[in-house]
Amino acid sequence: MKKLLCYLAIALAALAARSTLAALSATEQRMVDFIDATNPAALALLIESVNINSGTMNLAGVREVGALYVPEFEALGFTVEWLDGGEFERAGHLLARYRGSEAQRKVLLIGHLDTVFEPDSPFQTYTRVDATTATGPGIADMKGGNVIMLRALAALGEVGAMERLDVTVVLTGDEELSGSPLALSKQALVDAATHADIALGFENGDGDYRTANAARRGSVGWTLTVTGTPAHSSQVFREDIGSGAIYETARILHDFHEDETLRGEQYLTFNPGRIAGGTTVRNSEADNSSSAFGKSNVVAETARVEGDIRAVSAEQLARAQARMTAIVADNLAGTSARISFDEGYPPMAPAAGNLRLLALYSEVSEALGFGEVVAVNPLRAGAADISFAAKHVEMALDGLGMSGSAGHTVNETAYLPALPLQAKRAALLLYRLAEGQR
Repeated sequence: MKKLLCYLAIALAALAARSTLAALSATEQRMVDFIDATNPAALALLIESVNINSGTMNLAGVREVGALYVPEFEALGFTVEWLDGGEFERAGHLLARYRGSEAQRKVLLIGHLDTVFEPDSPFQTYTRVDATTATGPGIADMKGGNVIMLRALAALGEVGAMERLDVTVVLTGDEELSGSPLALSKQALVDAATHADIALGFENGDGDYRTANAARRGSVGWTLTVTGTPAHSSQVFREDIGSGAIYETARILHDFHEDETLRGEQYLTFNPGRIAGGTTVRNSEADNSSSAFGKSNVVAETARVEGDIRAVSAEQLARAQARMTAIVADNLAGTSARISFDEGYPPMAPAAGNLRLLALYSEVSEALGFGEVVAVNPLRAGAADISFAAKHVEMALDGLGMSGSAGHTVNETAYLPALPLQAKRAALLLYRLAEGQR
């Protein structure tokens, strides 16, 4: 009986494998075979790009990685342009365009050239760990994603499918540390998105190839400035002196933490990241530092806190900002406080179109035999460039890049089998979109 069950299981597995193969058209199978055959070249390109330092503020290094990709896009028939970033104090962006003669779908593909590892980081080179993993600066976030994008486009070109697509590629040079003003830094993304119907991001999402991002939380910074009445510490709480700036700051942060309205919002987080208080406070935006002077026997005159809010929609962000502002305004005696919010990264809300695109991507994955793809929990992924494009398109999906772990650390690791796996998924998704699937 056990032997019979074993044979039955084998037969069912073989049937499932044949069904998977049957789910691919002959053209799609050619694309899959092409990606497999060219994977050694894809890996070589990945290694070369990882070994070029492109920390955001290494402007020459960011440009060098961009230059590495230029002939790759040009070989596929793209028109390539470098957009200088001098106006927003960064290297700039790589813009590539392909206008297919029979195009009915306009697609924006998004990546970035920079990493968090500047030239003074000890983490500078690609290292093979074992048969399936490697480490390197930006290998998963997101030089692997850039190569996956290129291999998917090459597969489309191999079968002559590019003519049915209008493709714009934006590889930004400042995703990890955006230039200022932000409006100029992200203008290329916004312009490309207003032209497109669909946006696809090749970030690494939560690092798991079984997931993709149908939503991403935005990230908006906030600054709390508090003022008290300076006096000898023995006079604190006196009617004409009050509680001082540090007590008022503690009251505000405590109320943020305990407020049921704020804490009750799903996917909403708000965090104070840096604080200083005393008689005087000095703040340096250049190196993200604050310092304070004050004696223990003086009622604090000033305090400053910097933090951020992560929200999944513009409406959720607005509610959080309104509630935080109200809490800040309810001051202790002898104090005043003000909170301000920066423009930050907008959220990529979980729109219906995004969920339809995720379903199509999952269908492609299952047809390839890679299994279902599910949505990343928005709490498990940070803000990304696709958020600037999402509200301008019908459908958006991110996390199509390299699987890995420990991003933004010197232990950043990539799962190498994801290089061809993700390229196949992206190629077939684009092919089916070109064929009119929605």
